[in-house]
Amino acid sequence: VGDTGTPVPTPLLPPAGSQLPCFHGSSTIRNLKERFHMNMTEEQLQLLIEQMVDGSMRSITTKLYDGFQYLTNGIM
Repeated sequence: VGDTGTPVPTPLLPPAGSQLPCFHGSSTIRNLKERFHMNMTEEQLQLLIEQMVDGSMRSITTKLYDGFQYLTNGIM
């Protein structure tokens, strides 16, 4: 539950026995859970997100992409 009292949705997982090829293999669901950091506390997630934002703000690729967006779409 977030600060607003609204539940934070968890990733939707396929039903058992799904025939979708993207869910075949034992690592797919594990990788999805890891990507959403479902094993972290709210405090750990907050720190991680702050670190990710800080890293993006310092990244040359972020600056290059922002410049591209500004030139092509007027987005800044």
